[in-house]
Amino acid sequence: MPKPLNNAVLSLTPDKLLDFQHSVANIEGLVSLTFGEPGFATPAPVKEATIQAIEEDRSHYGDSQGEPKLRSAILDYMADRYDLHYPGIDNVIVTVGVTEAMQSIFKTLLAPGQGLLIPDPAYGSYFSALSLAGGTAVPIDTAKTAYKLTPALIDETMAETTEDVHAILFNYPNNPTGVTYTKSELEELAEAFKRHDLWVISDEIYSELTYEGDHYSMGKLLPDQTVVVNGLSKSHAMTGYRLGFILGPTALIEQIQKVHGPLVFAVPTFIQDGAVAALQIPKEDLAFMKVEYQKRRDYAKKFLEDLGFELVSPKGAFYLFAKLPADLGEDGWAFATDLAQQAKVSVIPGAGFSFFDEAKKFIRISYAADMAQLQEGLNRLKAYVDEQRAAQATAEALSEDMTALAD
Repeated sequence: MPKPLNNAVLSLTPDKLLDFQHSVANIEGLVSLTFGEPGFATPAPVKEATIQAIEEDRSHYGDSQGEPKLRSAILDYMADRYDLHYPGIDNVIVTVGVTEAMQSIFKTLLAPGQGLLIPDPAYGSYFSALSLAGGTAVPIDTAKTAYKLTPALIDETMAETTEDVHAILFNYPNNPTGVTYTKSELEELAEAFKRHDLWVISDEIYSELTYEGDHYSMGKLLPDQTVVVNGLSKSHAMTGYRLGFILGPTALIEQIQKVHGPLVFAVPTFIQDGAVAALQIPKEDLAFMKVEYQKRRDYAKKFLEDLGFELVSPKGAFYLFAKLPADLGEDGWAFATDLAQQAKVSVIPGAGFSFFDEAKKFIRISYAADMAQLQEGLNRLKAYVDEQRAAQATAEALSEDMTALAD
């Protein structure tokens, strides 16, 4: 018999989002409103640049930290979009999406057992990545503050926890709630982060999908203790390219690179060439995506509210975090499972994003899909809800009849 496997992996809880997606994957004719998969094609200049790179044999090892041309383009892009400035390309690492970026950052900032503050609810894959890195999650329940992180919540959590907390993972606009923050709110949070000497992992992957006001980066407020994470998956409809990037203080980036290199060595060079083209597309040429997402948000929000769902007010990203109406129960997992099986439309249970019980009453719906798919999925959801309510009404009427006969 061979030796046992790594207990850290054996004891790892499977990613709840992937686990649920797998459980419904074989349902024929399923309309998916689950993952944040942009309902747009990758822009033509990106595809053309990638094809050209392959034809020119850009298929060999690249710079492990990222091709200099791409890192320079990232610096220009972040300066133009968010007035976020760094000294040079040594402040950038090109990663295999945000997922690998997080793994590299966690392993750098946290020794085994050290704590990471996570405003909850949060993207479920964070939890698995943190476990793999040996860190300890210290969730902050934002449900009691309209799903927004506040300085008071940070102070309260830091006062109550017994964990050795070294960092906070701050994602905005947020997945799954869609909440985001004004500059003044961010300034107050920055003071709290500074007060507690926290490294800040600022996941700003949805920065381009901010619907009211402009996105303001935490990297501008706390440059010496913030590592900014971003990428092209959501802003440029390039999820399959797996292109992310990390920006931060030179000394910290140097340490993160020690982890990133052995994990993946480098992102494929032809992908990086496509990314250069993406970053050079004028902002105006991509504005239509945000306009369409906002239309889908407004349509889906009203549709769900008319059905009695209570929604967290979404100001960014492309998700609706919806609380089940009381007459549909309090088990989002059971609801989502039955919805997929009976109505052939899939949504994600809220429990996949949280350590707290309140999230079990929620589902997350992605409105990233094209409008025709979104409408079809929501119409199936309505038909399912109407059927459930009709069945309840019939059961209640029958119960009343039985009671009357007994009397």
